[in-house]
Amino acid sequence: MHNYPLSMPQKITLIARPVESFEVPSSEGYQLYSALLNIIREVDEDISAHVHDSHLSMSLSPLRGVFMPGDRPRHKKLDPARSYCMKIGIADSREGELFSSIVRQLVLRERSIMLERGELQVERVSTSASSFEELLRSSDREDMHVDIRFISPTCIKYRNSGVYEMFPHREAVFSSLLSKWNSSCPDGFRMDIERDEMARFIIERPVSYETHSAMVNTVFDQRKGHHRPILRPGFTGRCIYTFTDDAPRDVRNGIVALSRFAEYSGIGSAVARGCGAVEVRICRSEISPQADR
Repeated sequence: MHNYPLSMPQKITLIARPVESFEVPSSEGYQLYSALLNIIREVDEDISAHVHDSHLSMSLSPLRGVFMPGDRPRHKKLDPARSYCMKIGIADSREGELFSSIVRQLVLRERSIMLERGELQVERVSTSASSFEELLRSSDREDMHVDIRFISPTCIKYRNSGVYEMFPHREAVFSSLLSKWNSSCPDGFRMDIERDEMARFIIERPVSYETHSAMVNTVFDQRKGHHRPILRPGFTGRCIYTFTDDAPRDVRNGIVALSRFAEYSGIGSAVARGCGAVEVRICRSEISPQADR
């Protein structure tokens, strides 16, 4: 197991196979979150409480793979003949402890991930990491453009209101990332990019996007006598972000660094429950928006 230095965003990629076929909700992130929290708690109750109390500690992707139709609306069924992939991003002041507790259980103790209706047996685990310094250093080019695929509903509140963005607007996306970066980076790496600079110097070019509601938790309804879902609205799709010709170099570099950071931190709210997962490509020449590849 790698001993990464502190203040280094990390990513864990898991390949897992269901022991038997079982159903999960279309938005399965909150179940994955609960299962991982239980695994962490067995190693370290203190870091488990830290994860539960923090909105920034961990981001989860949805399960990626081929599913069978579910027997119930808004459900899908896992196939025991197939493997599924999920990614865990860690961008937190205590990421070393969090990383160690997850990997120790899943790799050294060969733990399964127990969901509500079935078990995922972990087959392979791989890890990667980048320091904040590396994320900034790799961004020092003037001809870079950003291609972001929003692979799970990205739920971004407009400032402090109860209204959610339903479009990958440049200010919303990069203000969210800037807040996460500044909340987790070490001293000396904070960025100061104004929303006006994001609006003035970045151009968003959506290739495709759809709006969705993602289930991020359940709550017991006392009046109806059963659990009901808690939903958050958001969007998925793909958007290419380019820069105006007069964009300052520090703004370009900062936005590209934030984009690289997004694969660790996720974008928007409820990232620990499977929302806001993204895949990012940094392109060295402008890409014309075309049909999704």
